Amino acid sequence: MNMDQIQGKWKQLKGSAQSKWGELTDDELDRIEGDREQLEGLIQARYGKSKEAAREEVDQWMNSL
Repeated sequence: MNMDQIQGKWKQLKGSAQSKWGELTDDELDRIEGDREQLEGLIQARYGKSKEAAREEVDQWMNSL
């Protein structure tokens, strides 16, 4: 699944994202509306990960969908 598809189905996929990254709130996930860069930024900020690590996690999550 690519990011365009994820953005189009964000309301349905938001639960999957919250399961993977439980520290992200509903409001934060609503605000980003499936934007990859914003999702990576939230993961970096909340979990203290590097940009590369956050990108890898998002890639793995996208591939699992």
